[in-house]
Amino acid sequence: QVQLVESGGGLVQAGGSLRLSCTFSGRTFNTDTMGWFRQAPGKEREFVASISRIGGNTAYSDSVQGRFTITRDNAKNTIFLQRNSLKPEATAVYHCAARALGTGVFGSWGQGTQVTVSS
Repeated sequence: QVQLVESGGGLVQAGGSLRLSCTFSGRTFNTDTMGWFRQAPGKEREFVASISRIGGNTAYSDSVQGRFTITRDNAKNTIFLQRNSLKPEATAVYHCAARALGTGVFGSWGQGTQVTVSS
């Protein structure tokens, strides 16, 4: 069974930076596409970024393009989300997710880590 554990959340001032981490276990890591999603209070969960199993392909939502960077370290079964120039609207619970090879959905999810950006 896949387990995903996020870390690195906290309180940061607007304009600051923060790096989130997500550790993966339970399956061969480098076969999964990994992603980050977030859910702000009162809003639906939204896609933030994804990275292919080898790391050559990344995708970002328009709202974070150019400010967030997703990377992965397959040797450590970990993905990262580096977030720069943070805005208050980035306040949310951030979840990492895994999409198994051959499937079309992110079927495994972490519990999430809270990020609060103060203005």
